[in-house]
Parts: sequence; structure tokens; C-alpha cells
Amino acid sequence: MGGQMEKLAIKPEAANFSVDLIRCIAIVLIILVHTSGFPTRFFNPQVTTMDVVNWFTTDVYAAFGMIGVPLFVMLTGALLLNPNKADEPLKVFYKKRLDRIALPFIFWTIVYFAWTFTVQGKPLTYFNIGQGLIGGSYLHLWYMYLLMGLYSVTPVLRVLVKHLDHKLFTYLLILWFAGTVITPALHTFTSFEFNPVVFVFFDWIGYYLLGIYLLTADLRRPLAYLGVLFGLLGAVIGDWVITGTMGEAYTGYFHNYMSATAIIGAAAVFFLLTMVPADRFDSHPKANRVIHWISQNTLPIYLIHIIVLVALTTPIYGVYLNSLTYIPLVDVPIYTALVFSVSAALVFALKQIPYVKKIIG
Repeated sequence: MGGQMEKLAIKPEAANFSVDLIRCIAIVLIILVHTSGFPTRFFNPQVTTMDVVNWFTTDVYAAFGMIGVPLFVMLTGALLLNPNKADEPLKVFYKKRLDRIALPFIFWTIVYFAWTFTVQGKPLTYFNIGQGLIGGSYLHLWYMYLLMGLYSVTPVLRVLVKHLDHKLFTYLLILWFAGTVITPALHTFTSFEFNPVVFVFFDWIGYYLLGIYLLTADLRRPLAYLGVLFGLLGAVIGDWVITGTMGEAYTGYFHNYMSATAIIGAAAVFFLLTMVPADRFDSHPKANRVIHWISQNTLPIYLIHIIVLVALTTPIYGVYLNSLTYIPLVDVPIYTALVFSVSAALVFALKQIPYVKKIIG
């Protein structure tokens, strides 16, 4: 019938994608962005060819790494916003979520309070404790607060997704993209004062919805590959141009999760990964077991990896592995592999201890 809405339908090839693979890639990319840092030194009178090479190398690693968290958020949306789950009772939904993150959140909040107040020597004050409880006792714990926010609106979004037709869903995501990208772009590149209240739908909620949307999208692989290319090259070249023309204070603008390059690049990577079937690694049972174990433990690996990174790159307790070669092209992959391996090993060891398995994630 002409007036009938086109309901969302998950593509057959995306109905059984490899969740494990996406999780594994996402956690490695997050560690990559944390080990690479962001390029800051570039244009100065003493700049050398090696400075330029190192800057670009770090920038490329950072561009890849920025895809990690969006992959996790889109995957969560793809799994939790499936229209078939819209009728799940609130009590059942929130019990599952609390069982998953409540104890790890409390445990790691305490761990990072202890880390900052003892090892790093931050003053133990009521303000610092209060600020840590409100915003996270360490920087990377913001992700746990994000999960809480996404979980809080999931029951409503499930109903929305179930009843949206494809055209309206596309329109909603276009609004999100515009509101998320335009406001910071105008603020950065022009002198205009823009009132962002015209865009009421922005930030991480769009990534969350994008996850389930991409399972229904009829995109072509070549277009997705172009999206990946745009996301990576756009971020690197954009940073080059903006740093050279506007100064180092603006370096990293294109390595913002809400930049156009990050959104398009992450969405394209996620789409391509959903084309990988869940049974892709069944013919390699050992590799499949490793991938599955990592997938099941990405949360504790994420939560512990900052302690590992800081311990390995600062002179704490005599451990100091920073600047192995002074060449980011070599350093960053080594650091990433080392931090990931040590973090995974610690998680594996901790989970052998009775009663610890549930509280670390």
C-alpha cells in the first residue's frame, strides 16, 4: 500500500555478525589512542623532518584509536535496541545491566581513588572525593557514566526504534549529525556566536541509535571504504591544516568523538565489521577461544589498562619503559601490545580468585 510505513528490518547478512570481533578491535583501539596520546609539538622554529614524521605518525595512530569507543557504543545500541527487545520488562532489563556494571563500577572507583591519592599523591580532600564521585575517580571512568546514561533511556529508545520507519530514522540521525558537528565547527572556525539550543538531539545518543540503524542500512561496501578513508585522512589532514593555520591550541579538533571525520569513519568501520559472520573463526578453534575470552573481558581490560599504562610509562616503583626508541612509529605499537597483554594477563589472573570475578567486570 502506498501510505504504509517502511518498518526497520535487519539485513540477513547483519543478523549474525561477529560481536566478539568488534569488541576485540574496539578495546585494542582504545588502548592505542591512550598510548599514542595526541600530537602537540609541530610548528616551531626548531622543527625537524623527524618532528614532522613523528607528528604525522602519532596523528594517524590517534585517528585509528578514536574509533574504539564509538564502536563499543554502536555495538551496545545494535544489541540492546533491537526492535524484538522492546517488550522486555523494565525490571528484567535493569537487573541485567546492574549485574553487569554495578559492582565493577564501585570496585574500580575505589581502586582509582586509592591510586590517585596514594601512588599519584593527589590531596585527599572532600572536594576531590566529591568530584571523583560525580565525574569519575579517574579520567577513563567517564565511560561507565556514559553507559549509565544510555541504559537509563534504553527502554524509551527501544519503543521509538520499534515504531520508527526507515525514512524517519534516517531523518533523526541526520539531525543528530548536524547538531553534533555544526555547533563546534562554527565555534572553532568562525567568530559567530551560535545558539546550540536549535539542536536538541546530539552527543552519544546518536552513536547508540546508529548501531541498530546500520544493521538495517542498505549500504555498499565501496561507500563504506570511502567512509573509512575520509574518517582517517580527513582527521590527519584536517589536523595538519588546522595546526598550521590556527595554532597548536586547536590540534586534535578532528580527533574529537563528535567530529564529522570520527562519526563517518567509525560508522563505516562498524558497518564493515557487521559484515563479518559470527562463525568466521570457527575453523580456528584456538584463535576463536582467545577472541571470545577477550570479548567477554573487554570491560575489566578497559578498566585496568590505565593503571598498567601509567605504571609502564612513568617511573613508579622503579618500572620505567617510556620512550623505548623515541620513534612513535615503533613505540606506539609496542606500548599498545604491552599494555593490552599485561592488562589481559592481570584480568585473567584476578578472575582465578574466588569472588573477584564478578567485582572486576
